[in-house]
This record gives sequence, C-alpha cells and structure tokens, in this order.
Amino acid sequence: MRLLRIHTPDGPRDAVLTEDNKVVTLPGAAEVFDLDRWRDRAAAATDPAVEFETVTLAAPLNPGKIVCVGLNYADHAAEGGQAAPAEPILFMKAPDTVVSARDDVVIPRGSEKTDWEVELGVVIGRTAAYLTDEAEAMEHVAGYVLANDVSERHFQLERGGQWDKGKNSATFCPLGPWILTADEVPDPQAIKLGLDVNGEALQDSSTAEMIFGVAHLVHYISQFMTLYPGDVISTGTPAGVGAGQKPPRFLREGDVLRVWADGLGEQHNRLVAAP
Repeated sequence: MRLLRIHTPDGPRDAVLTEDNKVVTLPGAAEVFDLDRWRDRAAAATDPAVEFETVTLAAPLNPGKIVCVGLNYADHAAEGGQAAPAEPILFMKAPDTVVSARDDVVIPRGSEKTDWEVELGVVIGRTAAYLTDEAEAMEHVAGYVLANDVSERHFQLERGGQWDKGKNSATFCPLGPWILTADEVPDPQAIKLGLDVNGEALQDSSTAEMIFGVAHLVHYISQFMTLYPGDVISTGTPAGVGAGQKPPRFLREGDVLRVWADGLGEQHNRLVAAP
C-alpha cells in the first residue's frame, strides 16, 4: 500500500495511492501515524479517486524525530576522504526540516555549500526500545519513504565541526511522495536510488551498497533511544554528492533536484534563496 498526505481546502488529509495511480482521500483530518488505523480508514474510504498529478502533496507524515546515519556507503565515505565507520554514525534532523516531494528547498542565509543526499527512509510502525535482534527489529518497520538529507557543508564541517548545524535548516528534509508499506518491499537492501541536478544524473546506486543494513540500524538505534511510530531513520547516501564532485559543485538558486528510488516515487524540488 502507498500512503500519502495531500492538502485540501479543509486542511491536510491522509490518502492512499491506488495501483492505477489514483488518489483516494481517507475520512477525517490527517492523523498521527498509525499504520493499522490508516489501513482501516482506507477500507472505509468513499471519496472519489482523482489523478495523482492533480493533487497538492504534503509530506506523507510528520515525524516525531528523524535519526540520520552518516557515512553508511563506503564509496561516499571514500569520496570525502574518510574511512568506513566501525559502528553507525548517528545525528538528528528536526521535524521542521520536513517538506513534501514537490516543495521548494530554501538555501539558508550565509550558505556557501548547500548539497544533496538521496537516502532510503525507514518509517517506524511500533515503539522500539532495546530490541533483542535484527529479526525483531524488522517487525517494527512500517514502511519506506524517499528522503533527501539536504546539507550545508560549510556549516556542517567548517563552523565548529558540528554536523547538526549543516543539517537542520528549514526545508532540508524533503520526504515522499508516499510511504510504501513494508509488506510490499521484499528486500530493503535491493532498492535502486539516485538523484539528478538540472537533469544531470549525479547519484545512481543501490541500498545493497549500504555498510549497515536496515535491520541492523533499527536494532542498533533502539539500544540508544526509543523509536516511536512515525519516527524516520534516514539510512545514509551513496557517492555522488556535490562535495565529492571534481571540482566540488553545490546548489544554487534555480537548480532543480529530481530524487528517485524504485517503488518510492520521485521528488522534484526547486532551490530558492532565503528571504
């Protein structure tokens, strides 16, 4: 099942995307993420289906927290001159970084090196703390979502060495267009994903190249913090980011990002300057 959220004259509404790419809006206002509740409402939906391209997308959920994994592809670590980590590197993105798959991304004031990072997002479906093993971890995954961990490298690496500074500008986490439920993903380590800037393909890889897979990450993170339904784990990016280009290349006002992953749709975000 593909779960999404759209803007309507009555406010945000949860919806599902049918096999023929029609959007069916669910009864009631948008709710806190609950997969079982979403399925029940989908079964009771009576609104007429409309074409996907005609709706105004919202982010498919509002995460309580976004836990991000750094340097989780060996080729990405290498392009930055860093060794592959022995354990997952974790940092956070704030909920207010989230925008939809079609919203503008704002280049922050003072930015010199705004960069892109296509990533697989893991949506948590059940509260997870101190999970015993990776098999149990997968029972807590509700689905998967396309993510872009937009980053400002000057803020991240040259303004005190604090990654959070470069990761948390408003609009720096486009999510969606939809959540694909876990039952429709036979192997989360076999998803192709990539990113184009102004039509030029710069990232093209597969989650098979991740150092730490989804099951390991969910289990590992649960040892350090409690994961709640609707939280998102953004699992890292492959090589091809702007800082890894030769010469380095960063985003400018007017650039357009196309971000994609098999089964998870596409994002189309335009870069605009901060007011």
